[in-house]
Amino acid sequence: MPTDGAVDRGLLSPVSIGAADAMGDGVVLDALVAVEIALTRAWAGIDVAPAIAAERVSDRLGWLGAGHPASGHGIDVDDLAEAAVSGGNPVIPLVSRLRGLLDEADREWLHRGATSQDVVDSALMLVARRAGGRILVELEGVEGSLAALARAQRDHVVAARTLGQHAVPTTMGMRAATWLVGVRRARGRLALALEQLPAQLGGAAGTLAAFVEHARPTHPADAEAAALRLVAAFADELDLAVPDLPWHTVRWPVTELGDALVQAVDALGRLGADVATLARTEIGELAESTPGGSSAMPQKRNPVGAVLIRSAAMRAPQLGATLHSAAALAVDERPDGAWHAEWSTLRELLRLALGAASTARALTAGLVVDGAAVERTLALSGGMLVAERLAIALAPHLGDDRARALLGRATDAAELERLLLAEPTLAGLDISALLDPGAYLGATGIMIDRVLDGGHPA
Repeated sequence: MPTDGAVDRGLLSPVSIGAADAMGDGVVLDALVAVEIALTRAWAGIDVAPAIAAERVSDRLGWLGAGHPASGHGIDVDDLAEAAVSGGNPVIPLVSRLRGLLDEADREWLHRGATSQDVVDSALMLVARRAGGRILVELEGVEGSLAALARAQRDHVVAARTLGQHAVPTTMGMRAATWLVGVRRARGRLALALEQLPAQLGGAAGTLAAFVEHARPTHPADAEAAALRLVAAFADELDLAVPDLPWHTVRWPVTELGDALVQAVDALGRLGADVATLARTEIGELAESTPGGSSAMPQKRNPVGAVLIRSAAMRAPQLGATLHSAAALAVDERPDGAWHAEWSTLRELLRLALGAASTARALTAGLVVDGAAVERTLALSGGMLVAERLAIALAPHLGDDRARALLGRATDAAELERLLLAEPTLAGLDISALLDPGAYLGATGIMIDRVLDGGHPA
């Protein structure tokens, strides 16, 4: 079993290499410890626990400040994982081990009034907030590279494809702007989801009853209000949002975060799929700056970054679906298995999103456009790439049916131009201009500029 905090080595999930340190078992353990410390500090914050006890607990267990995992507590992750089996979660053995590290006078303030789900949920939100912040940084880098590509390739004409076939002209800049809009939208949604992640503190069944009773000796006149202040103080210690209610069986924090992560991976998957297609040998319009090789074929220049991003995009939606299934099947005041199913699912989704975003940042920073390949692709369809435009332009002169029949007889660009020039009713038209794909780009330039200015195309 790995002892460095990694979920695994990434041998079979290379897109996740480098992401394990953000959410491995060691990181989760440190977050669990931080949650326990935060609760003790919150009790001191509402004048129930002695301030000196909270400071001793913080110092002994490695408190690093609001929003940070703990460090230096000395709990062994392998030992805790094995001990967690009998109770079904790691908090039960963790509390006993942490109390063993504390002075006898301070032990009563650890885990006071809390239930295991309070600790696990809050810890996972803490891990998600920190890992999500890294994902946002990577997505911002992707956006910057795509914006630069859209600007540089704004007017570079390429063949658009629909249903796998050449359709009409577009530009490489429009492709990049389209990818950019998807990534930007996903980053915004993820940022909002992370900002709203709440702490969890409800006690055994979400009523705060134990907290009220523990607060009553110090706050006899307003024990209920003191318990609510405790929840707010606890959330503040973790730098998480204050929950409206305990969300033991109302799992929107998990599903909304999961949906935002899936949307981010979707947007990156869209980019990866296009790059993989356009990097095909027979197309070659795009290439990665550092392609991968082959164990058998030395000539291969594989678009490995795009492939890895696609691997994440194929897995992420099913992980999101599992989170929704768990949320829909949460029962009573504590889920019996549905809650447990979320833990590794959410962590794997975070891991994939971070790995995909990091890979996409490197890919987009070095994406290479092959102008010669673009021209070669354009020539494959010849003038037929602007057939839509020709049908519109010729209809007033030939009628719809005759115009379409004429266009249908052409087999290549030369024959199309010959047929058009042979029509006496078209003598007043500039046939060369009509056949120019660069003159049939619609409002692409304006739309790209709006995206680059931070707006949205109408």
